[in-house]
Amino acid sequence: MKKILDGMKKTMVDVNPPRYTALEGLHKVQTARPFRILIATILSARTKDENTTKAADKLFKLYGTPQKLAKAKVRDVEKVIKSVGFYHVKSKRIIEVANLLLSKYNGKVPADIDKLVDMPGVGRKTANCVLVYAFEKAILNSNLGLSPVVNGTVIHIKIPPLTQERRLELTKILKKEGEQAKISLRNIRRNINADISNLEKNKKISKDFERDYIIEIQDITDKYIKQSEDIIDKKINEISEV
Repeated sequence: MKKILDGMKKTMVDVNPPRYTALEGLHKVQTARPFRILIATILSARTKDENTTKAADKLFKLYGTPQKLAKAKVRDVEKVIKSVGFYHVKSKRIIEVANLLLSKYNGKVPADIDKLVDMPGVGRKTANCVLVYAFEKAILNSNLGLSPVVNGTVIHIKIPPLTQERRLELTKILKKEGEQAKISLRNIRRNINADISNLEKNKKISKDFERDYIIEIQDITDKYIKQSEDIIDKKINEISEV
């Protein structure tokens, strides 16, 4: 895997992305948090490596999450990142990006190059940097035996054939997920039934309505449990096919 990742980084150098060396250092320091890598990449444009690192470190001590940065005032951010080039413009951009992440992506950096390039201050080469660095940790920790290879702005992942051992492992995971889904559905049923019973106790509905509602909730629960079982069974059959 190390050899593969080294090859990925070499490819990034070949395509000449913005401030590669600065981002490599930031990647190590920021433990591959996608949000921080994205913001640091925007800061790095037309800026010396040491100034990018300095500004990013100071920025993340104050505004280390999309929520915090989105609430920041432009003039306050300008003071923090003053060491980078075009800091007036970049202050507005990174605040806009933070707000965009919250409004469109629930505070998460999308793992999609087309969505990334729609963000202020993010071009395709910048987006490629973010994808490689920010999601490298996820690839390493996936335990799926994947071998990603970067080619310009495209990440290729070849899916290896499943061994029998891996098929059994995935089957166990699917069954566990299926059981968790059923537990969640039953917990929802229990909570709704409790609410219905409270309504009856407070004389807001009759005993007959309480009985009818509980029967209906059980029917709905059974329906979705059956659907979840069918989905799991279908996936297990697909995995088991040789």
